[in-house]
Amino acid sequence: MRTFRLALVTTLAAALLAGPLAGLAAAQEITTEEVAVAVNAVWVVVAAILVMFMQPGFALVEAGFTRAKNAGNIIMKNFMDFSVGALMYWAVGFGLAYGGSSLGGFLAYGDFFLGDPGRSVEWFFQVVFAATAATIVSGAMAERTKFSAYLLYTPFITGFIYPIVTHWVWSGDGWLGSLGYIDFAGSGVVHLVGGSAALAGVLTIGARIGKYGPDGKPLPVPGHSLTLGALGVFILWFGWYGFNAGSTLQAVGADIASVAATTTLAAAAGALAAMISGWAFPVYGRPDVGLTLNGALAGLVGITAGTADVANVGAVLIGLVAGVVVVVSIVGLERAGIDDPVGAISVHGTAGIWGVLAVGLFATDGGLFYGGGLSLIAIQAIGVVAIAGWAFVTSSVVFRVIDRFWGIRVSPEEELAGLDRMEHGADAYPEFMEQIAPSELLDPMNGRAPT
Repeated sequence: MRTFRLALVTTLAAALLAGPLAGLAAAQEITTEEVAVAVNAVWVVVAAILVMFMQPGFALVEAGFTRAKNAGNIIMKNFMDFSVGALMYWAVGFGLAYGGSSLGGFLAYGDFFLGDPGRSVEWFFQVVFAATAATIVSGAMAERTKFSAYLLYTPFITGFIYPIVTHWVWSGDGWLGSLGYIDFAGSGVVHLVGGSAALAGVLTIGARIGKYGPDGKPLPVPGHSLTLGALGVFILWFGWYGFNAGSTLQAVGADIASVAATTTLAAAAGALAAMISGWAFPVYGRPDVGLTLNGALAGLVGITAGTADVANVGAVLIGLVAGVVVVVSIVGLERAGIDDPVGAISVHGTAGIWGVLAVGLFATDGGLFYGGGLSLIAIQAIGVVAIAGWAFVTSSVVFRVIDRFWGIRVSPEEELAGLDRMEHGADAYPEFMEQIAPSELLDPMNGRAPT
């Protein structure tokens, strides 16, 4: 009897609710187009989160490839890259890149401080790219840069230098994009900008103490943890699927899987080629871990421009060349007196150049190897010169001005003691540092504040 009453009450309640709910459903009927918009928005946000996760990847690579006494400083710079960069891109950068009006295809204006909240998805995806361009500079200038000077530079790349380039290429109104330049996810727009800015910074600040001997020959300065470096590269590879596949900017109707496939193949080929190149190179003569890790990153940078425009075999070839190019570049720059502790200039700058040009060779629609002639590779070359020139010149000016009026490099005493203690007042590995380092190295100022 009790079961019968329960069933009766349930039936009556359902009958009472059915009418209003049916009317509500009819009033709020969702169209296929609305579902597609929602799915696309979710995909772009998830992809942006993956790209944001690349920030700890960069931090681990840079910390692992540098000395323990500077690990905390590396973490702080990467953390503040995103923090300062997000605010600057919200206030200025997004408006210069994607504002409502274009000034001759050179820059945009409008939507400063994200004046249109309806563009939040677009802003969020773009701000993580801006932070990536900024953090590339951190590794190249590691172990001798004033933290305060670095904070002065970061707003310029996220708020001005990088947004101008994105307007040229991705806004739909830029002069470079109108030429037919192809850079799907940013070998040039992101990585070449960061690599060129890093080169400008290194030329301004000079090499680390002890990197070159009295005869001018480079000396090894090993990083403190290949384990952290390798974990960082794995995280970057993982995040790159958001970087490349997310650049479809939609999930419905987009071929996300093909982009993920070319990204994977190029990274794997880059790692293999760099390992073999380092093994064969007289300077190393063995399968070097650091070079192999950088080879994977070079393959990822190399495929980023053409990831949606090349076939799988093209992706493998792009990755193989990138792996060789990054090894040659690392060795060449080091011998030329350019001290880049993590290989950022080679990974992002040199491999970025290759990635942009490779589109002109391997693009299935218009590439030289697919019967397209030289027109596309000529356009890609114009893009390389314009992007590298803009980023290098503007960054050089900013760094020189900061150096002139503020000072960009720490003192020799601070550099020898380590930036963790001298810049931030704490060691990343306090017990470890006390055990291995003499007191005069840990505190060469004998308790006095640095001047």
